[in-house]
Amino acid sequence: MSRALLARNGRRALPLIYGGRRGTDTLSGVHLAARRFIVDMSYSAHFMDFKGSSIASSMKKLVVTKLSPNFREAVSTQTVAVPTPGDADLLVRNRFVGINASDINYSAGRYDPSVKPPFDAGFEGIGEVVGLGLSASSRYTVGDTVAYFGSGAFAEYTVVPAKEAVPVPAVKPEFLTLLVSGATAYIALKRLGDLAKGETVLVTAAAGGTGQFAVQFAKQAGCHVIGTCSTNEKAGFLKSIGCDRPINYTAEDLAKTLRKEYPQGIDVVYESVGGSVLELALNSLANKGRLIVIGFISGYQSASGIPPFKGGTLPVKLLQKSASIRGFFLPHFLGDYREALSSMIQMFAKGKLVCEVDCGDLAEEGKFVGLDAVFRAVDYMYAGRNLGKVVVEVAPPSVSNSKL
Repeated sequence: MSRALLARNGRRALPLIYGGRRGTDTLSGVHLAARRFIVDMSYSAHFMDFKGSSIASSMKKLVVTKLSPNFREAVSTQTVAVPTPGDADLLVRNRFVGINASDINYSAGRYDPSVKPPFDAGFEGIGEVVGLGLSASSRYTVGDTVAYFGSGAFAEYTVVPAKEAVPVPAVKPEFLTLLVSGATAYIALKRLGDLAKGETVLVTAAAGGTGQFAVQFAKQAGCHVIGTCSTNEKAGFLKSIGCDRPINYTAEDLAKTLRKEYPQGIDVVYESVGGSVLELALNSLANKGRLIVIGFISGYQSASGIPPFKGGTLPVKLLQKSASIRGFFLPHFLGDYREALSSMIQMFAKGKLVCEVDCGDLAEEGKFVGLDAVFRAVDYMYAGRNLGKVVVEVAPPSVSNSKL
């Protein structure tokens, strides 16, 4: 072990002595190995390259260099030095990164107008710890597998604050689906849906990254679930995860189907499309109905980012039905995040939650492998071809990490 702890500044780090503490992470339920105590911290600020898992001197990352909703136009691939983790940080070698519809909102500068290019892209990743600061080493060790939700994920290596990392049992892309897509559905329906057994729930884009989770959580709450999708294959998938009434809107008229089969209206709508679909969802609400807006992907690629919406009669429609529209933006609900992740990880471990991943196996140019495949993956998602969460495999498994 002594040869395996290399200081970033090139000086040899003193070996660590293993302590006797063991335990279980309260968030993920992952058993943590015995923690190590630093004997002398005067020689090094951080530790790298445990067990010979070599770290390159440079890496690729995706950087927003121009504000634009056109991801290819806004983002460029850059080669930079691999960053050094701070005292309370982890250096994570990314194995998989997740693609989100909001990636182009971020590249267009819509979330924080004060942030100007260049800035790093990507929201979520999962991989192995290959370096860490001294404070971070009280909880983690090199070789641990973690997931994280934060900016700068579209890179071969990312520095992650240890307090924001989520220990996971293995580097599986399924865990990645929970960080944004799963958490959005879990928290939005719990906090804003007020679901009651027997209610009718409509999920738009139901076979997508977050829609798949909304369907399952609504079913777990004892609701009748309707899910919209664009192909018969997706409709079949929705049935397999418990959706009572998949509607392929390319084969059926969505408005007519809802009016005919659900004349009393819809109690809760989990809506992510916007535009005409949002208008239809509003008009389909039952008395005391709740419409949760978690996005409006149909407008993201436009200059404004907002699809047209006829809202002139909105106050009347809400009043007549005692209905409500509720917006959901995940960063506003971080107080619920840890509980949501813990619950979902446990459900997945018990086989009670399906986390469908689309790695581009059926994409024209093949599976999404390598950081540059992020561009193809974004195009693929916006073409509506994905079934489940779109994920890119950034790097193959590390030979030295037996956990993978």
